[in-house]
Amino acid sequence: MEDIRRDECSRDSDGLSGPARPEDKRMLGVAFGIGVLLALVGGTAAHGCAAPKELVSEMLQRLEESVKADELPNPSVLLAMNLVGATGTETNKWLLQQIQLEAVKRAQKDMTSGEVALYVLALFSSCQNPRHVHALGQTINLLQVLQEKTDEEMASLDLEGVPKTTLYSVSLDALALCLAEVGGYQGASVILAKRVLTPESHLSVDTRAVAAMAMACAYGRTDLYDVQELLQEALWVVTNGFLDEQEKEGGTIGNIYSMGLALQVLGATSKFYLPREWDCAQAFSVVYSHDYRQPTAIAQVLPALVGMSYLDAASLDCAASAGASPTRQPSLSPKLGTTAVPTAAITVHYSIVNELQGRHFRYTTSVQVPVGSTLLKVLQAAAAKKPDIFSFQTEQTSWGPMVVSIHGLAANPDDKTYWKFLSGADALQEGVGTYKPWNGEHIQAVFSLY
Repeated sequence: MEDIRRDECSRDSDGLSGPARPEDKRMLGVAFGIGVLLALVGGTAAHGCAAPKELVSEMLQRLEESVKADELPNPSVLLAMNLVGATGTETNKWLLQQIQLEAVKRAQKDMTSGEVALYVLALFSSCQNPRHVHALGQTINLLQVLQEKTDEEMASLDLEGVPKTTLYSVSLDALALCLAEVGGYQGASVILAKRVLTPESHLSVDTRAVAAMAMACAYGRTDLYDVQELLQEALWVVTNGFLDEQEKEGGTIGNIYSMGLALQVLGATSKFYLPREWDCAQAFSVVYSHDYRQPTAIAQVLPALVGMSYLDAASLDCAASAGASPTRQPSLSPKLGTTAVPTAAITVHYSIVNELQGRHFRYTTSVQVPVGSTLLKVLQAAAAKKPDIFSFQTEQTSWGPMVVSIHGLAANPDDKTYWKFLSGADALQEGVGTYKPWNGEHIQAVFSLY
């Protein structure tokens, strides 16, 4: 996942299997009626796949437990909960209130276009009108904000050939505007289609997936034959590309963290790759083998497992889903672990490298951290050991903490720069808050362009 990294957190597209599943699996069977679960998994039947109800329940529970009062609300989590029908929980209601609050506080000044688009999708899926978002005694038109930010993206594309943020954001913008049936989405979708059809674009799986959903929406709304023809060709290229990659990689498309969006697309756009068939069982088996823990990753894969996609965000039956799930208390504070802190230590080698901008540098150190520590702990240990060299700063995102500055050198969206983390020569596909280094591993943070 490359383009989300630029908006939110560092992830890349090389394969990595997840840790073993825990023995103590807490299921949501009690909180989730059997009728609701059967309705959820029914959507995949057309492709011959049905996700195990226990897995859906477990993932949903992890989503609910990820909601914390001291963290920014994650619109992807609310969107996923609504798409799978978990609309009657206290967690859902609380999260919706926080989404509305943050939209009023931050949308106009502090959010990227892609963030605003996700908020719009989350509100649509909650049967709320994004044109009238009320909180703190104020009301804003979030669709108008999105249109304005999308116009800025398009202006940058026209003048400089690149968007203000990323094509992933533009794809979310086009999808949200199309579902809202307001202006701007067709032009953005046409640009996305042309980029998809340009081999040298090298778009990530995530960008292609969201672009495909935006194009599929636009395809269904336009009467212009030449536009439909262009969108149809681009959708054929994206979907068949995903199918080719799945066949080649034994079920994986991109990596385990880009699987969710890719599966959403393949489940929702089958008419664009017919008569070819999708082996959804093979793809789903890859998902089943991974122990998803990161909330945004779960939020992207969960809708696909029940036959839903972001294309469904604005067409949910709110009356039918209201009260479908018995209420649960929100997990509004971190839970303390019950297992003992491991005492064994590992040694991790850590380098920071800048050969891109200003004064070049390369520094390396070795630190010891407890077994099971995240990469963030490694960075903290290095900074404590040599603060004048390995100091760093992070920002909290929906993908977890994102490193935005190391050794005083800050990532800059205007320069398209970021800190890329690698294990040896391979880019990490997890962020610093979730990746757990192994003993003797060499982690590099390299100042890079995207």
